[in-house]
Amino acid sequence: MGIKKYKPTTDSLRWTVLSDFKEITKSTPEKKLLTPLRKSGGRNSYGRITSRHRGGGHKRQIRIIDFKRDKLDVAAKVIAIEYDPNRSARLALLEYKDGERRYMVAPVGLNVNDEVIAGNAVEIKVGNAVAIENIPAGIPIYNVEFRKGAGGKIARSAGNSCVIMSKEGRYAHVKMPSGEIRLIGTDCYATIGQVGNIDHESISIGKAGRSRWMGKRPYSRGVAKNPHDHPMGGGEGKASGGQPRSPWGQYAKGLKTRHKKKHSNKYIITRR
Repeated sequence: MGIKKYKPTTDSLRWTVLSDFKEITKSTPEKKLLTPLRKSGGRNSYGRITSRHRGGGHKRQIRIIDFKRDKLDVAAKVIAIEYDPNRSARLALLEYKDGERRYMVAPVGLNVNDEVIAGNAVEIKVGNAVAIENIPAGIPIYNVEFRKGAGGKIARSAGNSCVIMSKEGRYAHVKMPSGEIRLIGTDCYATIGQVGNIDHESISIGKAGRSRWMGKRPYSRGVAKNPHDHPMGGGEGKASGGQPRSPWGQYAKGLKTRHKKKHSNKYIITRR
């Protein structure tokens, strides 16, 4: 896992920083673990744009990933590390002893020919999935469940991890990647380690064309528009436009949008 810079032979290459993909060992995905990705172009069932600046981009297929790790007490061998165009992390292709193959999010330090296993009484080793009640405090974990059996929801993108701070009865205090501390049931499963491809945060797209390959269309700044098009538009010269906000007046910085009576508030110990 590393990054690659280019000689500035063109204007765009001067700023381009991409992954070197040296950890990838298999270039073609597992056919049985693919499903089509149907694009909406940001439009809803009525054809109206509900998510702006989406459209185009390279064709992709969704990799079916085992976030639940529910094949318990059966060892699996890592047979490949693969690229996934739909996420920042890499995927590890597992082959179980019965011949079944599954994808999992690859952590730092997991290599081809390593063995991983999921279960309650398994070794605390990178790549193993264990119930939180059996994981010592202070060890980095990822792909953490909110509810038992629902599959991992937290810390699944490149470089992310959580840490168990302490345990009290049925709940553990888990520090999220954002710094928030939450109560999570000790019967929930998590995977040992930190999500791989840590250098993803250093990537620089470099040119507008690469954004289009990713399905991202251009957007105009609010301050560059006219007053009837955007609350931040208008003014003589380069006016700043006041408080940053959306075209519909929703403030973008500092406005708390979380519902005050959200049912999960009781599980949050410390806000981020």
